[in-house]
Amino acid sequence: MNKISDIDVLLFDVNETLVDITILEPFFLRVFKNPLVLRSWFAELVLYSQTMTASGLYEPFGNLAVGVLRMVGSNHNITINDDDVSEFKSLLGNMPAHPDVIPALTRLQTAGFRLATLTNSAPTQSPTLLEKAGISEFFEQQLSVDAVHAFKPHPATYRHAAQELAVELDRICLVACHLWDTIGAQAAGSYGAFITRPNNNILIAENVPQPDFVARDLIDLADQLVGRS
Repeated sequence: MNKISDIDVLLFDVNETLVDITILEPFFLRVFKNPLVLRSWFAELVLYSQTMTASGLYEPFGNLAVGVLRMVGSNHNITINDDDVSEFKSLLGNMPAHPDVIPALTRLQTAGFRLATLTNSAPTQSPTLLEKAGISEFFEQQLSVDAVHAFKPHPATYRHAAQELAVELDRICLVACHLWDTIGAQAAGSYGAFITRPNNNILIAENVPQPDFVARDLIDLADQLVGRS
């Protein structure tokens, strides 16, 4: 079976896959004196978003992001004040695209793939994060799990994307730098393409679905899907 010919839609995760969360490192350096606390915050955010879904509860991702920031602050005996929260929200809303994103999306779109996004973040008014990052025009739809009140990797999120895109799940390839996302998409019936951005690696264990494609960045993925120029 030719996996590539079976794919109609490339469905992209947003946070860290398309946009660069390391813009937050100076904030964590200032507040926590350690930029690596960013990784602890993000891991806790993912954990608690998935906990909410597993518990049948929902709170928008942005609200959880701030709540987890305050929680991590308490863990470090640091008070997160309102000015810190305002700065943090501004940074979250202005994360730039990774340098590989525009060249890769251009190639993939030119090659005929339909492109869309599926994010845990709730929709926002224009200008959106992707508009400010200069990549919004590549995507025919920008989908959010907010529509189903469940966070990835719950299967309802991927089914929602397939329904909105009017395509079967087995014609979608979820592109993400988080293995929990590709695992969820593959379990739901889609293909998975894993991008090994820094601090994101493959998990090898029995019964853990391995991605259909593994790439060091989106240009490498485009090379695999379209062919090297």
